[in-house]
Amino acid sequence: MVALRGLGGFHIACDATCHRAVSRLREAKRRSNKPFALMCKDLATVRKYARPSLEEERILQTVRRPICLIPARDGGSSLSPLVAPGNRYLGIMLPYTPLHELLFRDGLEILVMTSGNLSEEPIIAANEEALDRLAPLVDAFVLHDREIFMRVDDSVVRAFRGEERVIRRARGFVPTPIDMGRSFPETLACGGQLKHTFCLTKGRLAILSQHIGDLENLESMDFFLQTLQNLEGLYRVNPEVVAHDLHPAYLSTQWAMELDGLEKVGVQHHHAHVVSCMAENHLSGPVIGVAFDGTGYGEDGAVWGGEILVADRRAFRRAAHLRYVPMPGGEAAIREPWRMALSHVAQAYGDDLDLAPWARQWGESRARNVLHLIRSGLRSPPTSSVGRLFDAVSSMLGIRHRITFEGEAAMDLEMSSDPQVDGRYPFDLIEGDPMIMDPSPTVRALWEERLRGVAVSVLGGRFHRTIAAMVGEVCEVVRKRCGLNSVCLSGGVFQNTLLLGLTLECLEDKGFTVHIHRQVPTNDGGISLGQAVVAGTLTSDGPPETPL
Repeated sequence: MVALRGLGGFHIACDATCHRAVSRLREAKRRSNKPFALMCKDLATVRKYARPSLEEERILQTVRRPICLIPARDGGSSLSPLVAPGNRYLGIMLPYTPLHELLFRDGLEILVMTSGNLSEEPIIAANEEALDRLAPLVDAFVLHDREIFMRVDDSVVRAFRGEERVIRRARGFVPTPIDMGRSFPETLACGGQLKHTFCLTKGRLAILSQHIGDLENLESMDFFLQTLQNLEGLYRVNPEVVAHDLHPAYLSTQWAMELDGLEKVGVQHHHAHVVSCMAENHLSGPVIGVAFDGTGYGEDGAVWGGEILVADRRAFRRAAHLRYVPMPGGEAAIREPWRMALSHVAQAYGDDLDLAPWARQWGESRARNVLHLIRSGLRSPPTSSVGRLFDAVSSMLGIRHRITFEGEAAMDLEMSSDPQVDGRYPFDLIEGDPMIMDPSPTVRALWEERLRGVAVSVLGGRFHRTIAAMVGEVCEVVRKRCGLNSVCLSGGVFQNTLLLGLTLECLEDKGFTVHIHRQVPTNDGGISLGQAVVAGTLTSDGPPETPL
């Protein structure tokens, strides 16, 4: 394993066909099951290990040279299975510096090329820091004496419907600004907590930072502040307004609230998601906004994440949401999806719940303790999260009961699902303001088919079709009530291309005009753009005179 100083920081590289080396790297980085990025010598090598489309080949060769997610070849590959465990896609890039070209001159074809850092910390850029912190992980260093002005990770994209779609916006894309369509007061939007980015505005331009990472430690916070100082200087931005998430425990929110002399604007997480999609598609609204993700702080203090909004750039109204279920143990329910499976099944069956499957797997005492949390509400915040529903179904189908990185259970569910399967499950729409999307009939039907031994791939495929159909039916109701025909899809759940494709088909068949993300990530890496636009619009135009 070699630490290699590149353009935006260090990579750790090893031969991707050497299982011992990849196993060592995975253990050294404490990377768990998260897929590693690969660098191939040339397009011929890419075709040897993956099945790139013409669009994916074009993306690989662009001047940005991003990591592109490409379907892996089935069977017979000499790649270590630990490169991307259980994943049908490989994250591949081509060489983008002369030093990379030199690596492949003497027989090497494909390398793992992962960011040079410890797990969940920013990429290391300085020689001295690398020699100190990466020495226990690697066998050798390749250094150079060109200072890296600002560290930056590799960007990640995928092709969808023949177009490039950004998943992680960093090297090659930043600091290219995005045109917001109108001018705002100079604003700093602080983003969220996971997949953190921030956004500055200058006139009608939005300047998004590169991917900072999860803002959960001192190193990431320092990286945020260094990058902020850099971009403020580069674009000569002096913010008058600071926008922040509503979650009081986010480091970005706490930092924003301590700033003196700036007008502060709190922006609800899912409103920011929808407006981010509106902004890059040059929409002012109102629109029907579908925001599906794992976690977002709701106005009622609950954990939102399955939201259908009526929204414009200043305000939103919650038109519908997934029915609340308890998150037993709070954060523990994210790390252990089996808890969310029990929560959803307990809600679906009520007093008829059969606890035996959980008691057999997790022990009678533990299963009963978690059920007590669910039924008492103790340490179990209510959530409407579609991300947590995907986690629950992943566990119900025996795919993933514990996760080693954020989103793993849902990603494994997507990889295990048959996209060609027909049929879907029932669900209930409960009238009200907001309307409630109740997946209990879905959970019961899916669980009973699982107990009858129906194939996991079939169950997963039908579940995806069910969620797409639910979105379609709710949007039809909202259209009848509000006369809106434009829909914006946002949130990390829509990184799932199977769900995204099915949802688009369903909405388009119903005559909706549907907008999705391309330039900025649909996940939390894109919410800072939405925050900036909401705050800028409110500052310029004031609050709306009438509710949506």
